Amino acid sequence: MNNKTMKAFTFKRYGKSPGLGFEEIACPAPGPGEILVRVHAAGLNPIDNMIPTGIFKPVLHFKLSATLGSDLAGVVVAVGRRVTRFAPGDEIYASTFDTGTGSLAGFAVVPESAAALKPANLDFVQAAALPMVALTSWQALNERAGLRAGQKVFIPAGSGGIGSFAIQLAKHLGATVATTTSTGNVGWVTQLGADEVVDYKKEAFENVLSGYDVVLGTLRGDVLEKSTRILKPGGKVVSLIGPLDAAFARERGLNVVLRLVFGLMSRKIMRLAKQRGLTYSFLFVHPDGGQLSQISKLIEAEQIIPVVDRVFPFTETEDALAYLAAGRAKGKVVIEMPKS
Repeated sequence: MNNKTMKAFTFKRYGKSPGLGFEEIACPAPGPGEILVRVHAAGLNPIDNMIPTGIFKPVLHFKLSATLGSDLAGVVVAVGRRVTRFAPGDEIYASTFDTGTGSLAGFAVVPESAAALKPANLDFVQAAALPMVALTSWQALNERAGLRAGQKVFIPAGSGGIGSFAIQLAKHLGATVATTTSTGNVGWVTQLGADEVVDYKKEAFENVLSGYDVVLGTLRGDVLEKSTRILKPGGKVVSLIGPLDAAFARERGLNVVLRLVFGLMSRKIMRLAKQRGLTYSFLFVHPDGGQLSQISKLIEAEQIIPVVDRVFPFTETEDALAYLAAGRAKGKVVIEMPKS
């Protein structure tokens, strides 16, 4: 590589003034089990706006200043000496979430185990929209909930990034899907595969739905507690937004104090779940190239299509994050990197 430095979108500190902006930083070099990727596009996720606030500071460790972003699609330019699955020139996509590497940069180092070949029928922007929402949906519905054909799943906020993918995956698994959305998106989420759509501007989902097997927690506030009312005994709540629980703290190897804190945070929902014969768990997505390879097959077979709301140039990353934070995106927000 000729370039010694690259432009990256970073945050400098935690809190209300995180110092978001562009920095010229050193180009990374791949370790033995890593690949170096020239980033062509980077998908944004709500957690990108949350990390600089410090809310995940006890759980996610960054060396400040740190590059934001975790979804990427690009071309392999170099590989570590132990890498066997990829070679320079390969077009890949990956999530680098929780690996210490940010995707909003010219180049990114990716663990070989986190990457997969980009679906052949997608461009880089479409592929970059997928990793976190695809892996989160896969791990929540397939692994944690064990969703099976004939079961009923409630996926709130069907027009969002997670919702638009999770609905399609749940339908592929043979489930009946209910969701919520605003009036203007009712027809659209139906096209994605939703069987029952509740217009939240007109009615409360907990008064309409009943007899469900699984709820995917995607919205903050009291939605999670209300959703326990629509589940039948033995039902499962898998939350992507918290509250964090003691099981998660143990899984992460966190100290006794944090285990206690997370246990207290989840006490109310755990009590509600127990009263109704349900199980509650918090899911923290993990990178997995093997799962992405399986997802690629579904994409290439057009069983699932990526949903991209807006594409911003790299120079407008801050505007893109603000747009995402407004909560009106219909699908994913993606950053396209400069061509040169």
